[in-house]
Amino acid sequence: MTRSIDYGNLMHRAMRGLIQQVLTDISEHGLPGEHHFFITFDTMHPEVEIADWLSDRYPGEMTVVIQHWFDNLTVTDEGFAITLNFGDNPEPLYIPYDSIKTFVDPSVEFGLRFETQDDDDDAEDDHPEAPMEEMAEDLAPSEAEVVSLDSFRK
Repeated sequence: MTRSIDYGNLMHRAMRGLIQQVLTDISEHGLPGEHHFFITFDTMHPEVEIADWLSDRYPGEMTVVIQHWFDNLTVTDEGFAITLNFGDNPEPLYIPYDSIKTFVDPSVEFGLRFETQDDDDDAEDDHPEAPMEEMAEDLAPSEAEVVSLDSFRK
């Protein structure tokens, strides 16, 4: 059997490490300037912890915004816990890094998109970049620089 380097998984780990570093800094020093984040995650991931009413309302994925008000941000090697306000109702969440689908900071036009194995079926589309463009348009007022990990896969 031929040994090969799994660049896709290495990039996923590195990008999740970047998110961990950013959130650790935010937990210690707060959000600098105009920075804020849109984080989309898989609500059905087995390690996600959210209120039942949130999982009922968002049965597949959910996007949270970390901007003006958040509390109890705790960052670990596996994920982060945070309390966010949903219509004057503070709710604690736990989001493992493995559940994150997109991470966008529109203030600096930066974004990451994590592809899943299911998304690989779409790789033969005529327009493989369209989902990333839609994500940037949906989540940010200006175009975000989106890093796709598909280019690192065989």
